[in-house]
Amino acid sequence: MVKTILVVEDNEKNMTLMQVALEYYGYIVITALNGEEGVRLAREHQPDLTFMDIQMPVMDGYTAIKIVRNDPDLQDMKIVALTSFAMSGDKEFMLAAGFDGYLAKPLDIRQLPGVISKYLGKD
Repeated sequence: MVKTILVVEDNEKNMTLMQVALEYYGYIVITALNGEEGVRLAREHQPDLTFMDIQMPVMDGYTAIKIVRNDPDLQDMKIVALTSFAMSGDKEFMLAAGFDGYLAKPLDIRQLPGVISKYLGKD
């Protein structure tokens, strides 16, 4: 069964990079440009995995993760933070906020298969 991945990212270049790479690996990809749209699409599509930017207009990733973790239908969804925050302690802060994992920008798409298999298992 083909898995669905939601990418919530306001930077169009990063969004395109993620979408092309994930589709190359055989996933169905849904995209959102901000956290509010991401939460709506998560409720609508129940993705297997979500990659979510932290800094976005309309609704940031921290606000979105709080909403998701308080929604009984979404609270178990695996969500990996995408961020340019790569300072010491940032990863721990994001995990404490409710994210399951963390990827620093600029993204290295070669990391995606390992990250995906960590949360979805091997197909």
